[in-house]
Amino acid sequence: MSALINKLHRRPSHEAAPYRHLEEHFESAEIVRDTIIGLSDGLTVPFALAAGLSSLGSSKIVIYGGVAELVSGAISMGLGGYLAARAEMEHYRTERIREELEVEECPQDEEEEIVEILEPYGLDRETIQPLIEKLKRDPQKFVDFMMKFELNLEMPDPHRSWISALTIGFSYFIGGLIPLIPYFFIDDATIGLYASIAVTSLTLLIFGYIKSRLVNPKGAISGAFQTLLIGAVAAGASYGIVYLLPQEQ
Repeated sequence: MSALINKLHRRPSHEAAPYRHLEEHFESAEIVRDTIIGLSDGLTVPFALAAGLSSLGSSKIVIYGGVAELVSGAISMGLGGYLAARAEMEHYRTERIREELEVEECPQDEEEEIVEILEPYGLDRETIQPLIEKLKRDPQKFVDFMMKFELNLEMPDPHRSWISALTIGFSYFIGGLIPLIPYFFIDDATIGLYASIAVTSLTLLIFGYIKSRLVNPKGAISGAFQTLLIGAVAAGASYGIVYLLPQEQ
């Protein structure tokens, strides 16, 4: 009998292998998010500042002001990312301590919450009860379940704060350096501005397309032009404000 079963289960060599469903999921979402934050501000803020300073007519002023803003901005953005990640970790720890106390002191209420979480998926109490009993045997797993499905909180990476700070700060610096590059090679600030607009516009289009492609592939084209529009408005406003300010003769 066993030989017959083995024969039935053995697939002929010419038979095609069964189709395997491969799900494509986006990994490292947090790093990508931090990169997008850094690049978005880096491409927009220094570009707007450089455009504004260009109205003063000197490429050196643009370079000095732009580099100063670039360094301070990268540090500020990095610190912001660090503090945000630290706050996220502290929030998780606080909620976990609270959840551990609830599991220990109010187990019946927590069991009812599990039922409330799973009932919308068509699972009745009888089906859910074995899961509850299994979780009760391991309080930490019980807490893990409640953290994820009740509070929608995942355990943050312990190194997340430093990774976030470096990613955002470095991305901001790289993004902000792009609009300044033409001014290093062109003495005339007006011509440098035109070159900066061309380089930055192309970069904003590419960046906006890639960013939108990751989130919503169907809206990648519109996302690219939206990103370009935001950068153009910021740069135009900055240039206009500086141009209208009274200048010493």
